Amino acid sequence: MESSTRALPVTPKQIAYARSLALRNRTLLLWEVQQDRRSLSAWIEVQARLKPVSDMDRLPTSKQVAFAEKLARIKRRAVPDECFRDKGLMSKWIDGNK
Repeated sequence: MESSTRALPVTPKQIAYARSLALRNRTLLLWEVQQDRRSLSAWIEVQARLKPVSDMDRLPTSKQVAFAEKLARIKRRAVPDECFRDKGLMSKWIDGNK
């Protein structure tokens, strides 16, 4: 006897909540996940536990800025403006100017 597991359709509430989580966490809600109630529910559980991504998380820390400015004074260079808007760029600039 064949056992066929039918995928339950997702509910409109699930889709709405999943989309809001995708926006909050700045992640993709894949089409495949949206086809099955169980897989969407699992995706929602994982995304709901994540800390929301904020614009402040991308900014360099005050310690990074202070150290970069100290290095800039020693090397008589300016820290590029884009480094003050991105933590990763600031880190690369510091590593390249130690």
